[in-house]
Amino acid sequence: MIKHALFVRLEAKPGKEQAVADFLIDGLEMANRESTTPIWFALRLSPTTFGVFDAFASEADRQAHLNGSIASALMACADEMLASPPSIEPIDVLGMKNLLA
Repeated sequence: MIKHALFVRLEAKPGKEQAVADFLIDGLEMANRESTTPIWFALRLSPTTFGVFDAFASEADRQAHLNGSIASALMACADEMLASPPSIEPIDVLGMKNLLA
């Protein structure tokens, strides 16, 4: 059962909006390789603001994701692409509906 999640907000530097979008599009491949990340969404919230919502069955799975390849790749290019450090918010999932698994 999914009980743990993350919401990550990313604010692109001026002129880096497409680079952030491309990073997130490419991130799907990395997320698909993470067996402990069953739910992963890349989002565009505004022309310059992006987000990632992902969810996990356990706290250990959430921590594995935070220490995994997507987080490492993001931190490696954050200074170049982002106007500020990523805002990473842990979330408790209270309920979920998912018909398109």
